[in-house]
Amino acid sequence: MLKKSRIALAAIFFIAISLLFLGISGELTKWFGWMPKFQFLPAVLAVNVGVIVLLVLVALLFGRCYCSIVCPMGVYQDIVSWLSGKRKGKKMRFSYKKEIKWLRYGIWVLFVVALIAGIQVFVALLAPYSAYGRMLRTLVAPASTGTIIIAIVTFLVVTILAWIGGRTYCNTVCPVGTTLSFFSRFAMFRPIIDADKCKGCRACEKQCKASCIDIANKKIDYSRCVDCFNCVENCKFGALTYGKAWGKAAKCHSEQSEESRSFGKPQDDINKPQDDINKSQDDINKVQDDINEGRRAFIASSAIAVTAATLGAQEKKLDGGLAEIIDKQAPERTAPLTPFGSDSIKDFYRHCTACQLCVANCPNHVLRPSTDLEHFMQPVMSYENGYCRPECTKCSQVCPAGAIKPITPQEKTQFHIGTATVDRSLCVVERDGVTCGNCARHCPVGAIMMVRKDPQDRRSPMIPSVDEAKCIGCGACENLCPSRPFSAIHVNGLQVHIKD
Repeated sequence: MLKKSRIALAAIFFIAISLLFLGISGELTKWFGWMPKFQFLPAVLAVNVGVIVLLVLVALLFGRCYCSIVCPMGVYQDIVSWLSGKRKGKKMRFSYKKEIKWLRYGIWVLFVVALIAGIQVFVALLAPYSAYGRMLRTLVAPASTGTIIIAIVTFLVVTILAWIGGRTYCNTVCPVGTTLSFFSRFAMFRPIIDADKCKGCRACEKQCKASCIDIANKKIDYSRCVDCFNCVENCKFGALTYGKAWGKAAKCHSEQSEESRSFGKPQDDINKPQDDINKSQDDINKVQDDINEGRRAFIASSAIAVTAATLGAQEKKLDGGLAEIIDKQAPERTAPLTPFGSDSIKDFYRHCTACQLCVANCPNHVLRPSTDLEHFMQPVMSYENGYCRPECTKCSQVCPAGAIKPITPQEKTQFHIGTATVDRSLCVVERDGVTCGNCARHCPVGAIMMVRKDPQDRRSPMIPSVDEAKCIGCGACENLCPSRPFSAIHVNGLQVHIKD
């Protein structure tokens, strides 16, 4: 019952968050939009004290169930591990392994230092929620080459480790799992081994995807246990139960009598050589399987990448005849553009986890992963494919990390995130030296006017002029400008956003 409940809750979280990342959640966003805000790192960056306290309390009470239910990367690993276990003879494939402390805590220290120092690229690479979002997003909407490579490498590493060793990534690399482990080792409710009932069959150990059950010493490493309940479900002798552990675990171990310790020892000695032989054969088979699976994963990923590149090369936009339409290119901006609801460029990138949830849910295709090394993989705004419509506040609704604060459409037009600049040498001239005026006609806040190039000459051609006090930086002018490949008018970001 415990395992089924855990799987049901995990399925709800995993499917809902995946739909959000795919950008196809629709009305479900209203119901499940709160789930990303319950991810640990986004809650920390948003200084969401209520969520942080709740997650810590859950870890202190029930252990690391967050990793098995709430974290999409954790659930993804469970799915891969479950599929791996469906192979013939691979159902009981795990065994106890000591934690690699130097690697586990070394990565955690580096992560914390990077977080404090504001090295968001390193933080984004290791954050499990963000990494899962980029993996999924890249499958449906490949962005820059660098982002694609990182997503593929992350996918291969996590998938191969989960296929081979279950929760190896979760308990060795993931900094969120390590953080929660500091509290889960003291959890009130957790799996408990009754040493008197335990027959040493190792069924629980072989089903433990966290490799944290040491049946030889009747111990569980609660810092790595993710409360999957596989051990409880597979114990045929009732030696493993999930219940209140404070003050009971030590008692359970100490009450084992000398007779019960010695009972079965001769038989164990008899079985040990055969067990060693079987274990050696299993290790050989495991290595061979790992090599084969790694080769298959590499070939499959390479095929996907080549196919995607080939299809991309075939895409061309044509007008009604045979002339190829030239796509717009992003201009050189004096400062990057960050979304409405972010207080400043610095504040936005300090809080952003590069999960790309805002990118997935932007209906106007304004947001995309940055290729700039300083803000690599974090979103940046650009207006080649659309502009930021004043009525749309989707990104502010879904951002879980506080990088984009919730705003209403009415509040949005009060923010100034950038100002438009005109390059009149690129303006499209329609007749008699008069420019097209497309930017002025479509500016939603009336910040662009057509004025005489020479105010003293009534026959002087009309050219666009920007009122910087009115311009909010939405990009309608830049996007709708007919000039190609660069727009004759483009928007430069403001370092600190202005609110009327």
